[in-house]
Amino acid sequence: MLSKFKGTGTAIVTPFHPEGSIDFNSFEKLIEFQISSGVNYIVFMGTTGESVVLSPDEQNAVINCAVEVVARRVPVVVGIGGNNTRAVTDIIKRTPFEGIDAILSVSPYYNKPQPKGLYYHYKEVSGASPVPVIIYNVPGRTSSNIDAETTLKIAHGLQNIVGVKEASKDLEQIARIIKEKPENFLVISGNDELALPFMSLGGDGVISVISNAFPATFSKMVRLCLEHDFAAARALYLQLFDITQAIYADGSPSGVKAVLGHKGLCKNVVRLPLVKVNKSLNMQIVQLLEQLNNQYGIVD
Repeated sequence: MLSKFKGTGTAIVTPFHPEGSIDFNSFEKLIEFQISSGVNYIVFMGTTGESVVLSPDEQNAVINCAVEVVARRVPVVVGIGGNNTRAVTDIIKRTPFEGIDAILSVSPYYNKPQPKGLYYHYKEVSGASPVPVIIYNVPGRTSSNIDAETTLKIAHGLQNIVGVKEASKDLEQIARIIKEKPENFLVISGNDELALPFMSLGGDGVISVISNAFPATFSKMVRLCLEHDFAAARALYLQLFDITQAIYADGSPSGVKAVLGHKGLCKNVVRLPLVKVNKSLNMQIVQLLEQLNNQYGIVD
């Protein structure tokens, strides 16, 4: 079962029409693009999907569309998290999980819970969920780090929690988790820009943003890492390095939506409080896309 979540999982965007409504036609095309390009699974309703600015009805519509379009061809992971433990578990209990393979649950934000609080939060989430849970540590967004000791306590103590999306950017913390985790616990990178060093430590894959735009190339890079062919993986990693940095320079998912817009995969529209990337960065993205095509033949 855990092999379903190894490799590349795309944290997919939610496309919008210019007036702000959800563009389900582009959404379906993006899903097909991911599957045909060889990603291992798709993550819906994450940060990249702008889940926090979707109404509950919109969230349900996106998930229903995703499950229908994917049609069991790849695993589906859905983001369900928050900083109110009872509210999170209530959402889980109300969710129909047909066609959903796992939950990605972000660490509680704003409250800044102690390690003990984090452990018991995830114990409640684990107990409520009928599908496996992947915890998500992203201190840059939550202002609260799940330290290695707490992650390892969760990994050894809560059976239904099968992995962590680790986005702390702290390679010492990541190495500690990989070294001391149980065998059946996945450690997945949450940072595209650290994908190669993360995988070289023994990571199990990446939940990626840049794979929205370059799923074939990025998935190949991750697959080469899993095969321990780091020389070949490094070449692809470095080819995508500049565009990967660019998509985060003026906020995410604003950056990757700019890339997707230029590639004609969806419209470059985000919802407030996000705005489009600035003109200078937008021009840089155009130049980087041309370079990837002309110099490396990367078009995906």
